[in-house]
Amino acid sequence: MKEFYISDCARHENKIITANFVAVSKQIKPKKTGEPYLALTLGDRSGQLEAKMWDNVEEVLNAFEQDDFLKIKGLVNKYKNRFQLTIHKLRKLGDSEIDFSDYLPKTTKNVDELWKTLADFVASFQNSHLKSLVRAFMADPEIAAAYRNAPAAKTLHHAYIGGLLDHVVSLFRSCDLVCRNYPQVNRDLLLAGVFLHDIGKIHELTYNRSFSYSTRGQLLGHMIIELEMLQAKIALVPDFPPELKTLLEHLIISHHGEYEFGSPKLPMFPEALLLHYMDDLDSKMEAMRAHFEREADMESPWTSYNASLGRPLLNSAKFLAPKVLPPAEPASAAETEAAEPASESREEAPTLPGFKL
Repeated sequence: MKEFYISDCARHENKIITANFVAVSKQIKPKKTGEPYLALTLGDRSGQLEAKMWDNVEEVLNAFEQDDFLKIKGLVNKYKNRFQLTIHKLRKLGDSEIDFSDYLPKTTKNVDELWKTLADFVASFQNSHLKSLVRAFMADPEIAAAYRNAPAAKTLHHAYIGGLLDHVVSLFRSCDLVCRNYPQVNRDLLLAGVFLHDIGKIHELTYNRSFSYSTRGQLLGHMIIELEMLQAKIALVPDFPPELKTLLEHLIISHHGEYEFGSPKLPMFPEALLLHYMDDLDSKMEAMRAHFEREADMESPWTSYNASLGRPLLNSAKFLAPKVLPPAEPASAAETEAAEPASESREEAPTLPGFKL
């Protein structure tokens, strides 16, 4: 079991630590002098940390690669209000020296219960074609196992084992509620789109040692992969309406909502528009929750800069929490004597006739 996790940085600021990490990324960059230095992103199940090695770099340049496990000694400090690690020494670890569960974050929720919730929603579908299609995906043992374990993203949101399932169940609940306010929305179509919109992540992302992209994921992206998966499963559902297939395809390729965010098409019907905004909302709310959790030990209600949201965040619960005042210092003997009430034996102060004090 690791003794130091990246989430512990606040308690070890300006201290030297020795701990194990996975090398999420590795870059060799030149100093102003032309000599090389190492720029690493380190990871464990609590998050990621930028790290630099400035001295004796030549000795370790070829000693490890990305996704290797490392034992590192270095100084935890802050740069531009973000924690980083200045590496003094490092060595590569063998697989027998580490516990894989220390390095990949995992949902704290019960995966079996999430999967059952998903199945219950699908059972409530009125459209038999959509119900059969989604059940065909869930009945595929390879897809089901991956769906229950895959992260929903590499870094931006739900970036943990079980994140995809957690994200989709959250969306099922939210979309089910919102549908009640918009009777023109086809609930079954929307929920089928929710189930399918990120299913390609099971092939786009790899998550054995750290979260990264597969070669297929890099070249195609999850939307193209999803269209291929959809085509294969629709072939198993007799007489699946071609119009319904077209709507599902549009839900998949438009759910990012904007061309600049990778959508080949903008959402063009109510279910597609709703899927985009609910997906965007759920991902942003999770990004905020995770950022607050990472910086729970910080005194300030303001967080550091959040790159995915493009701003620092205010933890409103921490901001509104009662302020704890420091304990009062004990009064000196002179102050205590001065504060004592006047003796009863003292002469009463004179009063004007007819007035009482």
